[in-house]
Amino acid sequence: MTSETGFDLANPVPIAQALIRRPSITPADAGALDVLQGMLEAMGFACRRYPFGEVDNLYARLGTASPCFLFAGHTDVVPPGDEAGWQRAPFAAEEADGVLWGRGAADMKGAIAAMVAAVRRHLDASGTPDGSIAFLITGDEEGPAINGTKAVLKALEAEGETFDHCLVGEPTNPNALGDTIKSGRRGSLNCEITVTGRQGHVAYPERAENPIPPLLDLLARLTARTLDSGVPHFQPSNLEITTVDVGNPTTNVIPATARARFNIRFNIAHTGADLTRWIEDEAAGVNLHFDGQVKTDIHVTGEAFLTPAGAFTSLLQDCVEAETGRRPALTTGGGTSDARFIQAYAPVAEFGLVGATMHQVNERVPVSDIESLTRIYARILDRYFKDTPE
Repeated sequence: MTSETGFDLANPVPIAQALIRRPSITPADAGALDVLQGMLEAMGFACRRYPFGEVDNLYARLGTASPCFLFAGHTDVVPPGDEAGWQRAPFAAEEADGVLWGRGAADMKGAIAAMVAAVRRHLDASGTPDGSIAFLITGDEEGPAINGTKAVLKALEAEGETFDHCLVGEPTNPNALGDTIKSGRRGSLNCEITVTGRQGHVAYPERAENPIPPLLDLLARLTARTLDSGVPHFQPSNLEITTVDVGNPTTNVIPATARARFNIRFNIAHTGADLTRWIEDEAAGVNLHFDGQVKTDIHVTGEAFLTPAGAFTSLLQDCVEAETGRRPALTTGGGTSDARFIQAYAPVAEFGLVGATMHQVNERVPVSDIESLTRIYARILDRYFKDTPE
């Protein structure tokens, strides 16, 4: 059925092409949310925009009753890089030999298109659900993730909006559609250490206070700790130093300042607050023996979480297996996603396309995978409203 938008909303490929052709490099929207909003309104969704700072976001809901099933994702994409290296223009959304090319095809405009088409097919087959379907689509997932999903969720909570379960369309599959469902994520903590001493001549160290030894001492203390050996469903937590900077161009001057940055990816054995206190305590210990200043700037960008295996995750696995013949494993590896914010509001899991080419030159996905994902999402909606999981 072709809507007044000019699209067959049951066909995900032209929807994906329309979205890819909007070069929504974070935080610019480039009209991608307008395209999506028009399609959702054509199906009867009530849409609201939530702009915060430079970022625009879309929340759409069909129905007011419970249970509410939420699709979540993002229309912002990373830059295409050297466009000369692309076999096909990154925002042309060309389909060739059964493959859809373009920035965002995998991450994650292809999945958003599958969501829209799945809803259309579900409504055509089953009518208005005994409950609600909602979309939360941000333009800030690839950016700082401050003015996107996190901010919208707070606004929705203040308005009394609730939902019962959420599926995020991140490209969770490493090799083939049906490999994995993300049922949790590790947390992430970023820290910058700044040690300030006193500049001086290397021949007269008593007249200076070298910031480098205390910085190295603190880094040694932090890296000496084994955070854990892994916990059920999670790999071990890890601390990785990402830079150590002094910026001293001379050979005979003790510098005044030294800096370092590191990231900790942590599992549910830790909280961001606990790790923050540990880092601050270690920094205070170093500072006791240093006639200068040791300063830490710590930001926890997401807490670790796990959606326990149960009726919801089984429903998702059943629907994926019915389409692909593979029962996806429940995993928690990889980076972070906006699920880290959603988990505080409702049980959440992630399943989307194969991510082999995401963020790369020549990002692309098989058209057949987009169609299969659409059928999976439609199965999920059918099952969900027939037998809503606890």
